[in-house]
Amino acid sequence: MYLRATAKINLCLDVLRRRPDGYHDVRMIMQMTGMYDRLLLTPRIGHPGISLETNLYYIPCDENNLAVRAAKMLMDEFGVGDGLSIKLEKFIPVAAGLAGGSSDAAMTMVGVNSIFHLGLTREQLMERGRKIGADVPFCILGGTALSEGTGELLTPLPPMPEARILLCKPNISVSTRDVYGGLVLTPETVHPDVDGMIGAIRSGSVENMTAPDLMKNVLETVTAARYPVIREIEDVMKENGALNAIMSGSGPTVFGIFTDRDRAEACRNLLRRKYPASRTFLTWPKRSGGIGTNDSGQP
Repeated sequence: MYLRATAKINLCLDVLRRRPDGYHDVRMIMQMTGMYDRLLLTPRIGHPGISLETNLYYIPCDENNLAVRAAKMLMDEFGVGDGLSIKLEKFIPVAAGLAGGSSDAAMTMVGVNSIFHLGLTREQLMERGRKIGADVPFCILGGTALSEGTGELLTPLPPMPEARILLCKPNISVSTRDVYGGLVLTPETVHPDVDGMIGAIRSGSVENMTAPDLMKNVLETVTAARYPVIREIEDVMKENGALNAIMSGSGPTVFGIFTDRDRAEACRNLLRRKYPASRTFLTWPKRSGGIGTNDSGQP
């Protein structure tokens, strides 16, 4: 069974407070994109166990991989006696703020549910996905959604207006834990207008949606302060046709929103020349939900 595990971006990201348990309450708009990893899931009838192969040598193939962990969780819960082979073609950059690992886990859960006829609904898969990671439920839901709490409270939203999304991951990696640990919220902290972003999405106006007070990421106060290249890439995008550009998640990937495909492609080529060690992709907002997405045809 082939599945596409798609990358997400955060159209805006606000952190409200640090909780007594050490986690943070967030309020953010999550958006799936057309960029994806490919998964091939094959049942091994009569041969218990889970194996994973990948195209990247540094990707773990044991339970340190979220896809393996997700498959094992479901198969153990339902007493599946057969085994599973997972082949993962990894294209989404690792530790990039794009939820690549969470999306791999989410689609593995979708595949295991289908292959072994477990009969779980999307909501039941999302509930179990929370045990794997905060982004996993959204990666099962897909589309556009408001995320609250620690990321587990999801409210589906209308699709993001049509646009081109230019992604650029500089040649650095960051730890989400370290970024949140370094976040200091003060009365002077400038927060995005998340309700305004929801209204802009509902209006269908990409110009309204990309307003500076709406399209903002509080975590840039940590990651971009440590890595000035993030601001540099944002500036290059905005100077070359992006309506706005911000960091996704805890970073370091920057994304810009374009309405003109030619200008987006020209900016991609410029970034590739200016930052040859970076990874740059041009994609689009993905409207369909995560569950049931296969590899037949273009998304």
